[in-house]
Amino acid sequence: MLMRHFFRILIAMVCFGAMASTSFAQNVIDYPNRPIRIIVAFPPGGSPDFTARVIGQQIGAILKTSVVVENKPGSGGNLGTQHVASSKPDGYTLLVNSSAFTVNPSLYGAKAGYSPEKDFANIVVVSKQANVVSVNEKIPVKSLKDLKTFSITEKLAFSTPGSGTTPHLTCANIFHGIWKQDIIHIPYKGAGPASLAVASGETPIGCTAAFGVLQFAKQGKVRILAISSDKRIPQLPDVPTFIELGYPQINDYTLSGFYAPKGTPPEILEKLNQVINQALEVQEVKDKFDTAGLISVGGTIAQTNQMISSELKHWEHVVKITRATAD
Repeated sequence: MLMRHFFRILIAMVCFGAMASTSFAQNVIDYPNRPIRIIVAFPPGGSPDFTARVIGQQIGAILKTSVVVENKPGSGGNLGTQHVASSKPDGYTLLVNSSAFTVNPSLYGAKAGYSPEKDFANIVVVSKQANVVSVNEKIPVKSLKDLKTFSITEKLAFSTPGSGTTPHLTCANIFHGIWKQDIIHIPYKGAGPASLAVASGETPIGCTAAFGVLQFAKQGKVRILAISSDKRIPQLPDVPTFIELGYPQINDYTLSGFYAPKGTPPEILEKLNQVINQALEVQEVKDKFDTAGLISVGGTIAQTNQMISSELKHWEHVVKITRATAD
């Protein structure tokens, strides 16, 4: 009697498990069956927002669903990131963030309010953009070496898009960490104001993404002295890399990537990864990225995991040696 009762319970459990598995599989097969929200952790106008909208449009077209891009800026990207971390892990709420995703855990510590490794599943890094050091046209230096010599005797300052941004950390690393020079950091609210500051002479030095000051370089208002990419870029063929100039540790990019809450089904993550990689091959996307000065990245989830892990270690080291803060 007891054995019959036991087997009835066992059969019921097996059937329930099979039903649950079938339901789960069905959900994955049906994905997506409602609009997907992409949360951008920064205001409109920056590269994360641009990336989210360009790729989001392609995601909608490929998956034949509505995609809504929503900006949730605040606390250096932490606010929007926290929002997605606490969202349901069903593939319908995604995060697009910049390199703040991997910088902020070291910069803010526990105040960041999230852990990239514990709270998120990586989907794919979509684009990257190198940083540059530029000087106002009136500053009498022609090279990075000249700037180092000039900084020994002159009181200088550098503009950035904000504390903890990758341009800030790139220059803090070179100026404070390597040169040991007291060049004052002046954070601005975004790449536009930071680029305008050096072009107008408000600050003698600018540390921004490459294409933030490109227009001013063409106008002769600034000179770009070095770029943080691993090799020279076609748009700035005469600008040497930090690596060429003897600084192999300066190989920095601002990344824009897609992430999902931890626990999102692997099948959904894989589907999104494939769709976004497919989107990166669309000529219209390539043209828009090229115009915006963004380098396509893409890759598998495994490759993305490796990249994010490397970025976390890199920026943790930079924050430590530069003693950078979020203030």
